[in-house]
Amino acid sequence: MDALLTVSSPASFASTSHEAQTYRLGYQSWTKSNLCVDSFHGEIAYFTTRWDALCPYIAVNETMLEMAEKPLIIYALPPESPWGHPIRDAYGLVRVRESGYWEDGYRQRKFKKLRAKHRTYHHEVACMQGSNLTKRQLLAWGGEHFARYGISEKELDGFLDYVRHLELLVFEVRDSTGEKVLTDVSVIMPERGQVYGSFCQWNPAFRNDSPGLYACLLAAQWTYDQGYETYNLGPVGDYPYKHLFVNDVEPIYSLAICPPEHALMRDASSPLWADFEVEHWNRLERDRHTAWRASDYLQSLP
Repeated sequence: MDALLTVSSPASFASTSHEAQTYRLGYQSWTKSNLCVDSFHGEIAYFTTRWDALCPYIAVNETMLEMAEKPLIIYALPPESPWGHPIRDAYGLVRVRESGYWEDGYRQRKFKKLRAKHRTYHHEVACMQGSNLTKRQLLAWGGEHFARYGISEKELDGFLDYVRHLELLVFEVRDSTGEKVLTDVSVIMPERGQVYGSFCQWNPAFRNDSPGLYACLLAAQWTYDQGYETYNLGPVGDYPYKHLFVNDVEPIYSLAICPPEHALMRDASSPLWADFEVEHWNRLERDRHTAWRASDYLQSLP
C-alpha cells in the first residue's frame, strides 16, 4: 500500500465467502462482520476495532484496513510497526526496575499512605489463562465499569479474542466485612516484559480510600516481584492520578482513515483534530525521521 491511503470500500470484501472468513494476525482474529465497532462523536458516526477499548498494541495489515468500515480510527499500533503516528497522548509506563524508583522520597511517602489506608483490607491475586475466561466472568469483574464507559459487547468479545493465548493478572480487594473494594485486571505480555493494566472496577463507596491508586500500586509491585520490566498504565494524558507512578512514557501510534470532506474532518472537536496532526490523516506509513522524545512528554505532566 502507498503511504497515502485512498479511502474506498473494495468490492472484493463484499462476497458471502469473505463475510464468513476468519482472519488472524498476532493475538487477534476477526471476520468482516465483527471487526468494526460503532463509535460516535456527538451524532457523527465512525468506527474503531473490536480490540480498541481493552487491549494494547493492535496489529494491522492491508487486508484488515481494506475490509474495515470507514471512517476508521485505530489506536495503539505496536511501536515496532512501520505504520501509525504518535497521537496527543502517551502510554504511561512504570519501569519498576529502574534505579531509584522505589526509593524516591515523594513516591515512598505516597505509597506508605496508600498501604496504611488499606491495611485492614484483604486482597487476593490470581493468574489465569485467558483461554479459560468466559464472558460471564468478565462481566462479573467489570460489568459496571463497562457500562459506565460505554464499552460494547463487541469490545468484550475482542478482549476475549485477544487474551486467548495470554495470561491475566487479577486482583480482588475486600474490606474487613467482605465487601468488594475493587477488581483490577491486567494482561501479561511476556514477550514485552510487560504487564498491561486493562481495566479496574472499583466500588464508589470506597472513593476516599483511593482504590484506583491502590490497584496501580498492587500491580506495579507484582510486576517488580515477578521479574517483569514494565507496568503499562495505558493512556495517561487524561488521568492525572497515574502521574504518581509514571517514570517513562511511550508514544501511542495510531491511524485515522477518513473519506474526504467527511463530517469528522469538518468538526474541529472530533477525534481527528483532538488526537491527530492533520498531515497524518489517511497516511499509513510512519515517519521514521521524526523524533518523539519521551522527555518532552514527561515535562508536560504535573
